[in-house]
Amino acid sequence: MSHAAALAEQEGHVVIRAAGVEAESELPYAGLHQFLHPLLADVARLDDGTRTVFDAVFGGVQGDPPSVMALGIAVLSLLSLSSAQRPLLLVLDDAQWLDDSSADVCGFVGRRLAGGPAKMLVAVRSDLTSRFDTAALPELPITALTDEDAARLLDHRYPELSRRVRRIVLEQAQGNPLALVELPAHFAGRSSDLPVEDLIGQHGVPLPRRLQRLFGTRIAALDERVRTELLMGALDGAGTPSGTDAVPGTRYGMRDADAAVAAGLLDIDVVTGDFVFRHPLVRSAVVRMATPNQRRAAHLALAQVHRENLERRATHLAAATVDPDEDVADILEAAAESATRRGGALAAVTWLTRAAELSENHADRSRRLTDAAFVAGHAARLGQAHRLVQADLAPGSTESPASVLAAAYRALYQDGDVRSTHRQVSAAIEKLRDAGTAIAGEAAAASTVGKAEPDEVLTRLVIVLLAISQFSGDRAVWESTRELLASLGDLVTEHARIYRDTWSDVTRHGAGWAGPVRQAAANLSDLEPWAVTRLGAAAYHLDVLSHYRPHLQRVVDRELETGAVATGMVMLHQIMLDQMTAGEWAEAEETGQRGLDLATEHGHHLFAAQSRAYLAQLAALRGQVGRARDLQAEVDAWARPRGLGFLTQVADAAGATAALSSGDYESAYLYAIGITQPGAFRPYAYQASRTLLDLVEAARHTGRVEQARAHALAARDAGLPDVSPRLGLITYGALAMTAEDEREAAEMFTRAESHPDAAGFPFELARIRLAHGIRVRHVQGPAAARPYVVPAAEAFERLGAAGWTERARAELRATGAPPRVSTLNLASLTWQERRIAELAASGLTNKEIGERMHLSPRTVSSHLYRVFPKLGITARAALRDALGRTDAAQV
Repeated sequence: MSHAAALAEQEGHVVIRAAGVEAESELPYAGLHQFLHPLLADVARLDDGTRTVFDAVFGGVQGDPPSVMALGIAVLSLLSLSSAQRPLLLVLDDAQWLDDSSADVCGFVGRRLAGGPAKMLVAVRSDLTSRFDTAALPELPITALTDEDAARLLDHRYPELSRRVRRIVLEQAQGNPLALVELPAHFAGRSSDLPVEDLIGQHGVPLPRRLQRLFGTRIAALDERVRTELLMGALDGAGTPSGTDAVPGTRYGMRDADAAVAAGLLDIDVVTGDFVFRHPLVRSAVVRMATPNQRRAAHLALAQVHRENLERRATHLAAATVDPDEDVADILEAAAESATRRGGALAAVTWLTRAAELSENHADRSRRLTDAAFVAGHAARLGQAHRLVQADLAPGSTESPASVLAAAYRALYQDGDVRSTHRQVSAAIEKLRDAGTAIAGEAAAASTVGKAEPDEVLTRLVIVLLAISQFSGDRAVWESTRELLASLGDLVTEHARIYRDTWSDVTRHGAGWAGPVRQAAANLSDLEPWAVTRLGAAAYHLDVLSHYRPHLQRVVDRELETGAVATGMVMLHQIMLDQMTAGEWAEAEETGQRGLDLATEHGHHLFAAQSRAYLAQLAALRGQVGRARDLQAEVDAWARPRGLGFLTQVADAAGATAALSSGDYESAYLYAIGITQPGAFRPYAYQASRTLLDLVEAARHTGRVEQARAHALAARDAGLPDVSPRLGLITYGALAMTAEDEREAAEMFTRAESHPDAAGFPFELARIRLAHGIRVRHVQGPAAARPYVVPAAEAFERLGAAGWTERARAELRATGAPPRVSTLNLASLTWQERRIAELAASGLTNKEIGERMHLSPRTVSSHLYRVFPKLGITARAALRDALGRTDAAQV
């Protein structure tokens, strides 16, 4: 690596070097600091948004740590700016020790540097796993030297070796250049008459370890003061090549170590004059040779050196401390909180676990283990979470509130178990409540108690109980939950009350919460990621999720890669739902598929089923009826036996939407009344209010006019317009569809169309306009209907809602409007989509198309799913006519 760097410098490159350090492998962005510090002067020349990304990572300002993509793009911008005058080479040594956050960003950047003036060279040990193993970067394996080259190197460095020692070195080195250079020095001064085994001294030991031991003999010959300097440098990651320190002075600088240079253990950096380790194996040998007490003393001294750097200080104190120490445990807790804010949930688990080990009393130990388990659970480490709480159980004990919490996460998200989990969590809450009541009573008798403060474990149990109840979608479960929470009084937090009312039944309990939930979106950066998603769920039920999406999109990649992975999956669900609401259906498809892949990979079967349910809804909206029904059946088969009403309702709603899309109004009505009966909103059925338009429209088209009218009036009487903007829009739309006179119909339609948030729900607004246009045509004639039907048809085309597009076009023809070609037509198709559509129209199968275009049949199918709604069709057989119409229109 040094040779490559030297050659690059000779050719005029600016070379920046970094090195992975095992001691820093858990410090988020420690490696990236090394690379970017020499370029910080150029950061000031970047735009404000890019500078903010760097500030959030490196502590310049408070804010959300960016995703790998956002930070990677910022780094690419910085490299492009810095290499504009002179080419740039980034050299990364020992990359296997790079922290995960930095490795992911380096991989992202490395994949995009081809052809530019900036280059990256990464060296990774092949015998250790690292994030670079899957980084998809071009690789050049460094193999052993050939016999001829090995002999040439040995003869060049040691021309006076005896024939016997030369043969032994060549045999033992096996082409390893370091061994060829170091082994002869080990043999110097030893009798050449000794047996081979005695001469080598380490027969059967792997070569890297033998080399390490060779260095060990030199280390042992140094005096204690020099060995201490080497140990301090090794434990702090010092002694790496020039340019690899993130900030000068942030690593320990070894002093008075000339004896180590003479022993061939250190070199002197020609640029900085600092001592640097000659090879990483020297650093490893220094650490291995030190006694535990020596290592702890060195760590303690380094903690003092880094007293201003919280995370680095915590790392050294954790290694230096043996006996319980509450001050050290507090520092580790603070470091864990810092890591969590920066997307380092896994590092936070490590620090919290160590803090628990150093706690001076059982209560603090239990609290910290519980916190570690909680973070591990949100990081998709459910097994680790379970082990952490089991470690906190007293001998002979079978469960604790924390163990119930960990078990509940595992049972809910892995298995979808809501029945037994609800009973177990309720019992744990009751136990804590009763214990707290008894303590409060004793304190009150002594006149020493004020207002009760909620216990952290109790609050977490309440949250998971609400989540269980939400997924159950069952009235009896919810009523039991609400009754239990009522018994807790002030122990229920304000946020928990929001979740209770919005996750359960917004029709009955959601009024008044939209404002506070919308306002909470302004302070999301101050919250932990899991708290953000809980509020996001409330925002979804209240149809104000658009206020949360910018934050979710900023942090989701970070959480999925180095933070709270399970929370990141929930973020993907929420992003997808808002994309569906906003009409960004192609993006929603990608988000939903990503969520499904991640949930499957991590064994979160509940999240996988939830992703499939939302993908079924999306397919139904787009007129992909077959796919919607397949996904619906898959979700229903998994969720219904488990009593997961939340998911079975989504499946039924997808079934209703798919049936409406294909014009099967009777099936749509049957699906809709499976969710709730006309004229009522089934308690705690969250889809009851959301499917208002589906039921009303299906009832009208099947001649059930009275039922349609009763349902619209029930929505008005339930006060749905006061609950959420979407419910207000569709309530007025339903009243317009079912009005008994034209004056009321016009008034209700005007209320719907002029609703201040109507544009945020383009699909619902288009349905309301189309239905009103049909009514106006029957009463006032074709010309009067066109102002309503035309924008509805255009909206359906933009959205890609194939079934509704065909229906709107038919209505346009009925109004006497001239034939229209899709406003999207071929201009919206990529070249690849156009070619696939033409081949499919010619009669080729997906497999045959894939063979011609070097694509998989699955990729071809995905492209066709996107092509159909763009052309306003729902079947392959309609491709030829659709392509012919659009071609003719463009002539």
